[in-house]
Amino acid sequence: MSSSATNVVPADVTGPDPAATSVVPADVTSASAAAQDVVRPAGAGETRTRSAAPLPAGDPAAVLRAADLVAARIAPHAAEHDRTGVFAPDNVDALWDAGLGALTLPAVLGGTGASLSTATEAVSRVAAADPATALVWVMHLLQLQLLGAPETAADWDPALRDELVADVLAGPALVNALRVEPDLGTPARGGVPATRAHRTTDAAGAVAWRVSGHKTFVTGSVGLRWLAVWAAAEDADGAPLAGPVLIRADSPGVEIRETWDHVGLRASASHDVLLHDVLVPGHHAVGLAAPGADSPVRRGALAAWATGLLTAVYVGVGRSALADLATHLRERVPSNLGAPLSTVPRLQAETGEVRAQLLVAETLVSDLARDADRGGAHADAAAERAGLVKTLATRAVVEAARRAAGAVGNAGLTLHHPLQRHLRDALCGPVHTPQDDTVLRQAGRTVLEAAPPAAPSIPVADRVATVDRPGSDRAAATPGSGVPRPSGGTADTARDRAGPGTQCPRAAPS
Repeated sequence: MSSSATNVVPADVTGPDPAATSVVPADVTSASAAAQDVVRPAGAGETRTRSAAPLPAGDPAAVLRAADLVAARIAPHAAEHDRTGVFAPDNVDALWDAGLGALTLPAVLGGTGASLSTATEAVSRVAAADPATALVWVMHLLQLQLLGAPETAADWDPALRDELVADVLAGPALVNALRVEPDLGTPARGGVPATRAHRTTDAAGAVAWRVSGHKTFVTGSVGLRWLAVWAAAEDADGAPLAGPVLIRADSPGVEIRETWDHVGLRASASHDVLLHDVLVPGHHAVGLAAPGADSPVRRGALAAWATGLLTAVYVGVGRSALADLATHLRERVPSNLGAPLSTVPRLQAETGEVRAQLLVAETLVSDLARDADRGGAHADAAAERAGLVKTLATRAVVEAARRAAGAVGNAGLTLHHPLQRHLRDALCGPVHTPQDDTVLRQAGRTVLEAAPPAAPSIPVADRVATVDRPGSDRAAATPGSGVPRPSGGTADTARDRAGPGTQCPRAAPS
């Protein structure tokens, strides 16, 4: 892979990270240090080791160097993982080995606490090497962000939060949300989950839940340590509730059904997960609320985080498409041309088109992240346009990958060529929530339901005086048309005053 696809460092992510803080409780610091070289179960009983602590807070350049190291380590195997469609646990190990497993975990909890600008650029660099791995990582990073976000921090039981944090710091320990269901589809369009959490008691008589249901498109399924399962429930008085219930992936009754056989992001292991009467401690219910409440990642500051991190994956795909197109055009020398294809003007222009589309996507994501990091009104504006950023950026990446493959011709669509893989991966972007029709409908409603700006009120006498004044703009090109015509005291003005059918003298030549 071309180094140009992964080594661009935006100016706003090379200095101290504005989202990071070095204030870490002593017990968290010691837990993080003790986590090194600890063996922990990963997913359904596998064991792995890790020797690197999370990267320290406030050093974006170190984060990007680590992302480049991960990219270099996992890129050589990306095509094979895509071909087989098999999850790559070694890639997850690489993230933790580089200290990136807790990138968005708040620094006060022992994580890196990276800003969105730093996190999106790191994600794009890893995604340029293997977007399936980057997607699994993004879903995990978003869940870590929820642990410290003001909108959701109060929802977490301290004991549960500490247990999850300890697992992540020891690592590898991935967490993801399980929301989509076979019958309901995505809950972003409304509805109540068929997955149910029934209130019960455990063997010690403590409050617990029994969770049963079926989730689909669970990114990273076989590699997850924790499952944030969106379920319907009832409170002690029988009132309906809905929200996430956190379940360990190795709990009895958790079944992974390997159903993922997709055109793109094939190694993301987005299989189905079935829950068969899984017993869960009572404090593992996180933020249960009345049904119909929107997910916290779809509103406020978290909307920019969710959209920015996800779209950054596709920016990485676009970078690889551009890099592999350039490599092909430089190296291919047709015998009837006697020179590399990179010398052909048409293909130079087409490469420029790919770069232009990629620039659109990169700029949209970097601007969104920058404004989200600035906070205040800037963050509010970022959250408001987050859906449109995802729509426009993923469209741009699809177009970039399509043009790149088209420029190469038949070779670009053969299964051994990387460009067909990038095109297939890019096609997954518009499918992710929030989907284009939802985003565009909301954007249109926002425009149409907004109060129209007040038109300036000009007295009639003033309007007449303005129209009749020599050299002023006429109110209309023809009587009643309402179309303004600029004037400058020329023959057009004279003709208007003389009336229809009157011939005005031509201006004398000077």
